[in-house]
Amino acid sequence: MRTILAIDTIEGKCVRLTKGDFGTRKVYNNDPLEVAKEAEDNGIGYLHLVDLDGARNGKPENLRVLEKLAARTTLSIDFGGGIRKDDDIVSAFNAGANQITAGSIAVTDVELFVRWLSLYGHDKLILGADFRDGKVSTAGWIKDSETELIPFLKDYISKGVKYTICTDIEKDGMLKGPATDLYKKITGELEISLIASGGISSVKDLEDIEKAGCEGVIIGKAFYEGRITFNDLKNLC
Repeated sequence: MRTILAIDTIEGKCVRLTKGDFGTRKVYNNDPLEVAKEAEDNGIGYLHLVDLDGARNGKPENLRVLEKLAARTTLSIDFGGGIRKDDDIVSAFNAGANQITAGSIAVTDVELFVRWLSLYGHDKLILGADFRDGKVSTAGWIKDSETELIPFLKDYISKGVKYTICTDIEKDGMLKGPATDLYKKITGELEISLIASGGISSVKDLEDIEKAGCEGVIIGKAFYEGRITFNDLKNLC
């Protein structure tokens, strides 16, 4: 199972939110590069970089952070937040993203998402399937849709999606454990590389997620709050 460090950015700073609420913003580092370099130095190879300004405003706003991290580390970076148009995804790849995570557009413009899937390939595009109460949310988790999560995943698998990040919004930043039972259900029913996100609080959570069959796990607040350390991750591997 791949271990992926999350760096969420607002105004170029490394922050964390709780349940996606911008009012709960906590700044952990003014320079995301410092965080990324430390992760790289400690054997982390993957980074989930989220442009929260972009997610809220509907266009990428922290591409300079992506450019800096891509140019000055060897991390494999997946980037998301505000990817709504062709120009957005081109700009993100040009800035150094290895993969793009697209969520809102997969709900609001299926035709465009499928065209990107065809154009860039299933290894380059990650389906962002963030959910609340079993239904997919969009626009930086501000808007809830009526789209049920598992049928949503099934439909996109039939269209060629290989990777998905599923974040339980109600668990995100709460440090009370992930949606392990749901992840087991997804991996048991569907052929997809599932990346778990939200609620991770301990090494045991990571072990449970791996047993659930997830291909990867994103660690955010648990790392920044010292609940999971680089040494823990080394021992886990």
